[in-house]
Amino acid sequence: MKRFRFLLLSLFALVLSQPVWADGDNSKPNMLIILADDLHWRDLGATGNPDVYSPNIDQLAREGMRLNGLFASSAVCSPLRHALYTGLYPVRSGAYPNHTMVTPKTRSVFHHLKDVGYRVGLVGKQHISPLVAFPFEDVSPKAGAIDKATASQSAATFDKVAAFIERDEQQPWFMVFASHHPHGPWRSGPRERYDANKLTLPSWMHDNQTTRNALADYYAEVSALDEEVGKLLELIKAAGQESDTIVWFFSEQGSQFPYGGKWSLYDNGIRVAGFVRWPGRISPGSENDALTQYVDLVPTLVEIAGGDPRASDTGHTGASDGKQGFDGRSFLPVLAGEANEHRQYVYAQHTTVGVWGFREPYPSRAVRDDRYKLIRNLAADNEFWINGIHNHEVYQSWQKDSEKDARLAERVAFLSRRPAAELYDLHNDPFEQNNLAGLGDYQEIESRLGKALDGWMQQQGDQGLATELESKSRQPRSLQNEMKQKGLLKK
Repeated sequence: MKRFRFLLLSLFALVLSQPVWADGDNSKPNMLIILADDLHWRDLGATGNPDVYSPNIDQLAREGMRLNGLFASSAVCSPLRHALYTGLYPVRSGAYPNHTMVTPKTRSVFHHLKDVGYRVGLVGKQHISPLVAFPFEDVSPKAGAIDKATASQSAATFDKVAAFIERDEQQPWFMVFASHHPHGPWRSGPRERYDANKLTLPSWMHDNQTTRNALADYYAEVSALDEEVGKLLELIKAAGQESDTIVWFFSEQGSQFPYGGKWSLYDNGIRVAGFVRWPGRISPGSENDALTQYVDLVPTLVEIAGGDPRASDTGHTGASDGKQGFDGRSFLPVLAGEANEHRQYVYAQHTTVGVWGFREPYPSRAVRDDRYKLIRNLAADNEFWINGIHNHEVYQSWQKDSEKDARLAERVAFLSRRPAAELYDLHNDPFEQNNLAGLGDYQEIESRLGKALDGWMQQQGDQGLATELESKSRQPRSLQNEMKQKGLLKK
């Protein structure tokens, strides 16, 4: 009898140890990605901001795992989203400037999950092209049903979301909920909740009334995002799918405030607040510091869905290695609590050509390990100028105040002129204020990171400034004009 009981318990333990997706399509988990729009990773209650009201996102963080080492590979929306959905870095996929596109042969997460039996959809902001590379069901309502006051996430939107997730109990689903919050202009959310004069300003911000008012407007938009997250979680619960659904939350890139946020490769621009809730598989309240990137997500989802990410065809060949696979790799062991390390380095690029209001090409590339970051500004003699920063009222107020403040004047000047190389010790200088590049004590570190960055650029086919100058050819409007001129597109 004891032997029988032992065998029974052993068999039971073996069954429990198998992936939840191992027994066929019906056991595959549903998967929801909630993607913010221009949200700084620190600007949530869950990541330590005392002023932001985000109870639903904070609850999601408590119920799952915090991915403390998660980074984007770009600091603007379109290349970032292409990388997130393809598992490919921006230059390799062709989607590296803003308002960009991958080559039509690209296979995205929507292909990969369809291949293993998932129903796939996207609601909200797209900013990806061409749609042949992203074959999702558009879950957004028609334009006439959009509530402009809430940046398109209306009651009609959530009705369509509910219908999508409840449509077929026998088929697992994957959906991206791409919010428009808290992208500017900041006009939505519970502004009455925020008293601009009582906010605690981050150390990198210049404190004046214009900054405070803008920050309060932005925080209200973050709260509007949080309301959407609450509605989504309620829909999943009401559908009885809470235990069968993995929920991911990503903050996207940084906010559009001056000094190292959006449009930059500082941590304020590329570090991501990432949380994932997976009932029964991820311990609530857990966290992991492993370095991961957005390009690692698709391989992870493919493995969760029962596919083999190592055998996946992305539609692209690596420039130096000839491989068709992802640039990322699955971090499922991290989610399972079996690994505390994933990558030695994370990489990022920024392209100014094609961004509204750029004046001169100003390409930047970066590599980061768990302590140090190297940034190369490949045209440092040019002027860095972006409408979203330099024509914004916050920057202009800083510029005016800098006329009477020498220290502020240095910071404002840095927003347009940066050195060719920047090296930062992120343990001792988390806000990247003290450039160590060229200093003898850090020569070995700078050389090591530089070799890693060179190798990544070579593998990607990234020729630096030459690649930057080809950026407009990677934007749909430019391509269409060129095709018309060549008679390849009907007028």
